[in-house]
Amino acid sequence: MSAGASASSLVWVVVFIGAIAMLPWLVRRWQRGRSALPGAGGAGSRVLSSVAVGPQQRVVTVEAGSAEQRVVLVLGVTAAQINCLHVLPASPTFAGEVAAARGAQKHD
Repeated sequence: MSAGASASSLVWVVVFIGAIAMLPWLVRRWQRGRSALPGAGGAGSRVLSSVAVGPQQRVVTVEAGSAEQRVVLVLGVTAAQINCLHVLPASPTFAGEVAAARGAQKHD
């Protein structure tokens, strides 16, 4: 094998390893770009609170919707399903009120 052929092989091995190393970064960037698209599954929603009521049951409060049509969903979450327990119109201060209540609860 000549020196030129082994140098060329070495370059291809380095390029291949570099491409494999960049793959996780590219996947994260692609996922971030998809979540910013309008109509994406998780776009514009956030969890306000979560309370465990059993070993695998939780009551979760989620704010969702577009800026004009924000709603607060109270969800019952188990290992097998998710049920919508109540829907509230979101007020601008609702998230702040939930955060304040959670802070006061931790101090009690």
